[in-house]
Amino acid sequence: MLSVLKFTEKSNFTPVILGYFSRNGHTLRGKPPGVARTLEQRLADENPVDPELSKKINIGYPKLKVSRSKELFARLEHMKKMRADPKLEKLSKEGKLQIDMDQVHEDWLKNNGPLQIKRIAEHYKIFEHLFGDAYFVPRVDMQIRYNLSDGETQAPVYYGNLLKPKDAQNAPEVTFDASFSYNNEKVDQSKTLWTLLMTNPDGHFEKENGEYVHWLITNIPGNDVSKGECLVPYLQPFPPKGTGYHRHVFLLFKQEKKLDLSDYSVKEQFDLSKRTFSTPDFYRKLQDDITPAGLAFFQADYDLTLTDFFHKKLNMKEPIYEYDFPKPYYQDQMWFPHKKAFNIYMDRYRDPKQVNKEYLQRKLADVHPFKDPKPPLKFPNAHPIRGVPSWLRVEIEKRRLNKGKIREINEIF
Repeated sequence: MLSVLKFTEKSNFTPVILGYFSRNGHTLRGKPPGVARTLEQRLADENPVDPELSKKINIGYPKLKVSRSKELFARLEHMKKMRADPKLEKLSKEGKLQIDMDQVHEDWLKNNGPLQIKRIAEHYKIFEHLFGDAYFVPRVDMQIRYNLSDGETQAPVYYGNLLKPKDAQNAPEVTFDASFSYNNEKVDQSKTLWTLLMTNPDGHFEKENGEYVHWLITNIPGNDVSKGECLVPYLQPFPPKGTGYHRHVFLLFKQEKKLDLSDYSVKEQFDLSKRTFSTPDFYRKLQDDITPAGLAFFQADYDLTLTDFFHKKLNMKEPIYEYDFPKPYYQDQMWFPHKKAFNIYMDRYRDPKQVNKEYLQRKLADVHPFKDPKPPLKFPNAHPIRGVPSWLRVEIEKRRLNKGKIREINEIF
């Protein structure tokens, strides 16, 4: 229903809508959506940013523009050649035609591959946390593979894939195209020099924005990493328990000349105090002599092999972290809660750590050091539970079926 100001025929006033009234509806206040500014626009007005100061700077190699007509002509010629090949047609009809994935990967790198890699790195905030307001487009493809313990399988490093610390205990095999030239000139790859860096921006124990350098090799001739100067020996990933996934980034820099980086040398492999690193400072100091050209990274989280690594290699106690969630709001505890399950109600106001501790103690009380654990019941609900109150019967049933908070505790222990 509309509420309108009353006026006479001879009045000069125009009707004014005061508002919409509805018994069960919403009263609109202010400008309607589509006319009013969004929250993002209001925050942008309150916190203005100079576009010149916030502009991202490309510190990598540019991509030279290729004639679209020449590129289109080459594609059409290749298409005609493939269509005129009777062998390919025969294999296609028989369902035996196989695509060369290496060739597909090579074509991808020549076209949209570098830009897509850059977009992935921006999503994981690699450039923001390592270079600040700078970025680069990876022009050189790196092939990084870890040899697993079985001696036959390899774990590759792509752009954010997941690896376990046990899979990355030893230094990986790294290869790349050392004949890269951004202006398409022929280059003798044996005369090129490169720097390979592996860093972790997420795992420093003391500095909030600090890094740990895991590997640093400079003056690599061509793509033979084994002939480079290893300033920082390889150290496996060691994300502590409770800290989630850590990004481990491989950066490849092309050198303009041979460099003396003995200031970054680390002789003791397991001394973390000497491995504190800053990629922005490293690049800022050498920006006239090195240019970032390659990028790859993986993510690693905690596994059980790190317990021995902390104790035996780093000679320190194993750090364990937990997220401090905001405490939930509960109504003040009542003396006589009406129609409340007392065990659930009482546990709500107890320390969760104490509840988990008591359950673990009850669980360990049934474990014999020299006997096998009791096998789980094949049909848990088929066994009657007698002589106990109803609340305890429910607890036993949940324990047998691994339901509720019991399941969460069992996943932890």
